Amino acid sequence: MTYYISKIIITTALIVLISEIAKRSSLVGAILASIPLVSVLAMIWLYAETRDTAAVSALASSIFWLVLPSLALFVTLPVLLGRGLGFYPALGTAIALTVVCYYLMVLILGYLGVKL
Repeated sequence: MTYYISKIIITTALIVLISEIAKRSSLVGAILASIPLVSVLAMIWLYAETRDTAAVSALASSIFWLVLPSLALFVTLPVLLGRGLGFYPALGTAIALTVVCYYLMVLILGYLGVKL
């Protein structure tokens, strides 16, 4: 149980740290947020718990393919905000579009024989 609490604390602390840094510098916040910290932590936790490099490799491969549709959020959100849409409606719309992109990517990859 202590191990899981430690994982939660470390992961949460990184997110809070990035959001606090972003208040002072959007550039530094963006650099830190663009580093796949959550993905790296997930791979570290997975390896630490299983010692299964095949599982880590499969996770890394799946993350790679799913980063592509996640970019829809980062394109859509600033466009919608720039057009005067409120933050929460813009965020909701961008997330919904991203979900659609994920769905389409999974369909396309399945059609091409890529297993996630």
